[in-house]
Parts: sequence; C-alpha cells; structure tokens
Amino acid sequence: MARASRFVRFRRGITLPILLLAAWEVSSRTGLVDARFLPSLEDVVGTAKRELIDNDLVGELGFSLMRNIAGFLIGCVLGVAFASLLALSRIADRLIMPTFNGLKQISLLAWIPLISVWFGFGEQAKIVFVALAAFIPIVLNTYDGMREAPAELLEVARALRFNARQKALRIYIPAAMPSIATGVHLGLIYAWLATVGAEYFLAVGPGIGGLVIAGRERFDMALVMVGVFVLGFVGFTLNRLAYALEAYLLRWRPKQTA
Repeated sequence: MARASRFVRFRRGITLPILLLAAWEVSSRTGLVDARFLPSLEDVVGTAKRELIDNDLVGELGFSLMRNIAGFLIGCVLGVAFASLLALSRIADRLIMPTFNGLKQISLLAWIPLISVWFGFGEQAKIVFVALAAFIPIVLNTYDGMREAPAELLEVARALRFNARQKALRIYIPAAMPSIATGVHLGLIYAWLATVGAEYFLAVGPGIGGLVIAGRERFDMALVMVGVFVLGFVGFTLNRLAYALEAYLLRWRPKQTA
C-alpha cells in the first residue's frame, strides 16, 4: 500500500516536468521559439556530453561543491556557537541581538561589495559569502529553539544545581535540536544558492556558475541550459540530503501517530 502511494506521488510529481519538456521540444523544433534562445533538447544533451567528455564538467561541479561545503560548515559551526551565546547570556542578548536583527534585514547580495573589499575576489571571498548565507538561518533557528527550552526542565536543572555548561549540554541544546535541524536544513539550501551567486557576481573561476557565464558570453544557450540543469539537480539533491540529515538529527523523537 505504501509503495503504491509513493508511486502515485512520484507520477504526479513528474507530470509537470514532462509536459514542460515536451512543450520545450515542440517549440524549438517547430520554430515557435527561436532555437538560438531555446535550443532543442538534443542540442542540450549533446552539449552536456561534450562538457562531460572534453571539458571536465565533473571537475567544475567539484569546485562548486567544495566551496559550498566549506562555507556551509563554517557558517554552521559559527552560527550554532553565536546563537548559543545570545540565548544563554542575557548581556550578550541585550547588547548584540538588536543589532543582529537589523543586519539580517540587509539583502545578502548587498554584502558582496564589502566582502570583495575585505577578502578580495578569490576563493576566500566566495567561501565567506556562502558561510554568511548559511550563518543567518542557523543563528535564528538555534536561538529560538534555545529560548523555548521547557520551563519544567530548567526547574529541574536549578534543583540539581546544574552549572552553565551542564544546562547548555543537557537542557538547552537537546531542547533546541528540532530548531537547530531546521536551521541546518535551511542553511544547506541557502549555502548552495549563495555558491551560485558567489560564482556569478565575484571573479569568474572554475565552477558551474562560471560555466553559465561562459555560455552567456558566447551566446551558447545550450551550455547555459546545461549549467541550469546541473544547478537544479544539485539543489534538489541537497534538499533531499537536508531532509535526511534533519531526520537523522531528530531520530530520537517518537514518531507521531494519527
């Protein structure tokens, strides 16, 4: 029964993409849309094959993923540590949180000029940009989770005379784990979006973003489409991995039954 249900969901999920691909192919083949702007699927597949065999598409993807993973891990560690400081210290909360709430309203892209001045245009700047993208949602979710620690558990901690370290490790962090998992999930998604943005807006270098830029400059729309498909596929895969990671982090919670 469950397998049949999954098949139905899968069939529904692929219906629209198949229809869009069919409309794309018909439009390109019949001349309804200029093939220079919307190449046929055959041209896109041929370009993808060429990039895989002759131009190291896998290597380009590897550079993007390394930037993404490095920035995400930095943003994740700093985000959890910073949020813990704000949530567990009243002084830090009162002094820093109002300013942070103001800074978080600034568009992520608006930080690019400052990052480029402070860190240059190379790999370091791109990783910092990705780390910043992951940092913000992780801080917000971790902070909220720790602030909502159950009062009953805090009463027990006071009765047992827990010190600050014991409260953090045994009360606040476990209570905030669902929120932390949500923040990590969002951070992983935002980090990939920022990876693409960093490659597009900072200095061109190896990576899928550079591949898209190269296609745009050569007016090779098939190459651009290959880059878009790769970006979409990786984004989808990272989202599924984020769901799996969230489920792993929260595996201790009892499953809800209807």
